[in-house]
Amino acid sequence: MSYAIVCSDLTFSHPDGTPVLDGLDAAFGTGRTGLIGVNGSGKSTLLKLIAGELRPVSGTVDVRGAVGYLPQDLVLDGTATVSDLLGITAARTALHAIERGGATEENFAAVGDDWDVEERARAELDRLGLAHLGLDRPVPTLSGGEAVLTGLAALFLARPAVLLLDEPTNNLDVDARRRLYDAVDSWTGVLVVVSHDRELLDRVDAIADLRDGAVRTFGGTLTAYEDLLAVEREAAERAVRTAETDVRRQKRELAEAHVKLARRKRYGNKMYEQKREPKIVMGARKREAQVSAGKHRIMHEGRLADARARLDEAEELVREDAEIRIALPATAVPAGRTIVTVTGLTAPDPVPGTLTELIVRGPERIALVGPNGSGKTTLLRALVGEAVPDGMEVEIGVQGVRYLPQRLDVLDEDLTVAENVHRHAPDASPNEIRAGLARFLFRGARADQRAGTLSGGERFRAVLASLLLADPAPRLLLLDEPTNNLDLASARQLAEALSAYRGALIVVSHDLRFLRTLDITRRLHLDRATGLTEGEPMDELMR
Repeated sequence: MSYAIVCSDLTFSHPDGTPVLDGLDAAFGTGRTGLIGVNGSGKSTLLKLIAGELRPVSGTVDVRGAVGYLPQDLVLDGTATVSDLLGITAARTALHAIERGGATEENFAAVGDDWDVEERARAELDRLGLAHLGLDRPVPTLSGGEAVLTGLAALFLARPAVLLLDEPTNNLDVDARRRLYDAVDSWTGVLVVVSHDRELLDRVDAIADLRDGAVRTFGGTLTAYEDLLAVEREAAERAVRTAETDVRRQKRELAEAHVKLARRKRYGNKMYEQKREPKIVMGARKREAQVSAGKHRIMHEGRLADARARLDEAEELVREDAEIRIALPATAVPAGRTIVTVTGLTAPDPVPGTLTELIVRGPERIALVGPNGSGKTTLLRALVGEAVPDGMEVEIGVQGVRYLPQRLDVLDEDLTVAENVHRHAPDASPNEIRAGLARFLFRGARADQRAGTLSGGERFRAVLASLLLADPAPRLLLLDEPTNNLDLASARQLAEALSAYRGALIVVSHDLRFLRTLDITRRLHLDRATGLTEGEPMDELMR
């Protein structure tokens, strides 16, 4: 198979010396590849190395053809226009000059063969749902989702041989994600996409799993790859059970051997004391018994060591990310309890059914959806009293309201994990805090790690522990795009933790696969023009 991208013995470290990749070998062929791995494994770094944005400490990157790269955090020029972002301003300027009579050699060179550049640009924008954007519109007026899609349109317009996308669906609403899925489906070149979006990863031709400093490639979608891992995990678990049985058997045989050797030693000592045989014969037998006993002991101890090594190897093959196991009975609220009441809701252009009042009762699980920029985060912040718009009133009927913002910035970087939890549960004893943290996979010394040193996945679990172990227990939980920038294991752990949560939940998310795991009972749709309305059922939305 010919590869479009070949990385050989690739090593890269951060400026402070922290290693990211060490001797990595990887290759990507034609078609669409989803690059997955836990937070901090080096996925974004690998894309930047392939794109030439970073230089490796050692090793090589060979790429066939031009590269188009869409970073996770798109840096935008505050003075740029949509035309600049699309990379067509020079050609447009020359084209307009020619149309006005400026038929110079420089203008013809700038246009090249792109006489239809504006039409093609508008077609790409229209394909991604951005037909409303004028080419001269200032970039700072775009929403985050519009900026990402415009950057993607620029790449589709340039048609590079190799397309690299880093978390392209972050900050995109449901409709924008679907347009991006369609665009990815139509891509016929080489595509490598870093993503935690399960629906996007079920549209690729291959999965590349970056784990423990190595890349494993599987031909198929994420679901097919996970099915394969499940089969491997089951076989590895059987191997673990077999190895454990072998260790127990070898321990038993070693103990039995020690008993037999002790009996022989006592018998030899007794014969020596009674002097029933010549001294030289008894001495020879004693020496022979000692040698035999030593060989026997070494044999059995060697077998036990081999059995333990096989057990360690079998356990290493069980590729299963640790699961959070918690119970949160204190978060429960009665079905009839009024959790929150919001009055004074307004809309510039209300439609029949627009809500002027929102009441949340009991352990409702609400999905708050809507286009980018519609005010979903603003509403969540109002519910926690951070910024209540004029005319709106919020009344909370329970204790324990917790808010998880998009940035996950709820930890004090200089405190340990245990100390951060203690900030939210000041009356809990150290033993209670550590027992709770153990269920979030912070056992022993891990609870004493400083927050500033945590990896992405560890940081997320520490944030989750701070929220869910808080005192008073959270009875209203507000989550704002919680799966953005979460690896697949962390997203699954979040769903597991929320399955144990018994309070009211309001979650803003464009991740339909994640919403499906939460047993959503109610869907609210927020639009900047029409305001807040009761949305269609979740099962209809997810078809």
